[in-house]
Amino acid sequence: MLALLTLLLGSFALISRTEALQARHLLDTTQARYAAEAGINQAAWALSLPDPTLRWIPDGRPYATRFGDAEIEIRVTDESGLIDLNAAEAQTFTNLFVGAGLDTMQATAIAEAIIDWRDGDDLRMPNGAEDSDYAAEGFAYGAKDAPFDIPAELQQVMGVSYELYQRVAPALTVYSGQAVPNLAFAPIEVIRSMANINQEVADTILQLRYAWRPGLGTPSPALPDGTPLVAEGGTGTYSIESRATLPNGAWTELRVTLRLGGSGISGRAFSVLRWQDGTAL
Repeated sequence: MLALLTLLLGSFALISRTEALQARHLLDTTQARYAAEAGINQAAWALSLPDPTLRWIPDGRPYATRFGDAEIEIRVTDESGLIDLNAAEAQTFTNLFVGAGLDTMQATAIAEAIIDWRDGDDLRMPNGAEDSDYAAEGFAYGAKDAPFDIPAELQQVMGVSYELYQRVAPALTVYSGQAVPNLAFAPIEVIRSMANINQEVADTILQLRYAWRPGLGTPSPALPDGTPLVAEGGTGTYSIESRATLPNGAWTELRVTLRLGGSGISGRAFSVLRWQDGTAL
């Protein structure tokens, strides 16, 4: 009986400790999540400021703020700096995938498969993929023959693995409508995909962009051909990453795409186009 009681007490103690740890984890992640959400709202407010010296520049540079005990790092990217899956040309996609580590043949095949996926016909590009190609590979579906609805849909295109999508996802959008990304807002993945720009040049472009601040009286940096590397204003549609970290190390990250100027009915300052909760640890 004494041994049985000892076993029961030990089990209850273990369960109580486990439940306490679970409750603490839930509390920490909840606090971190709402702090990260506060960062999203902070970014929306800072992007709408009329004063260019105070308004945030949406080119991916980090901004730091606090909410309670949480430290928040926020990065904002204007959607015009990303590669639009529904507007970019095949060569742009080829450059993107080569920059992500594929050889030129693989990159070209996926790039042309993207064009076949989004166009409205069943004519196959030389290295692309239409319905018969998907069927031959055992897919239960064929080419969509319609525009992409969300960037994650790229994973359905033949040849695109989850790992490859994760590498190129920061460079993609379906909201800009532009065939050529704006270099003033482009992230490193997009910069590397542009012609005649290697890793060293891409790093230099980011350093020049992040070092510049409005209101200092210094001219904004530009490439030798005059292409501006910084633009003070944005298009109004932004991707925002907000990561909140508590003093004990617990964190949560949100990735949100929003458009400033919500509908008149809701009265909100912005409308959400995409909302993704990151991993909480």
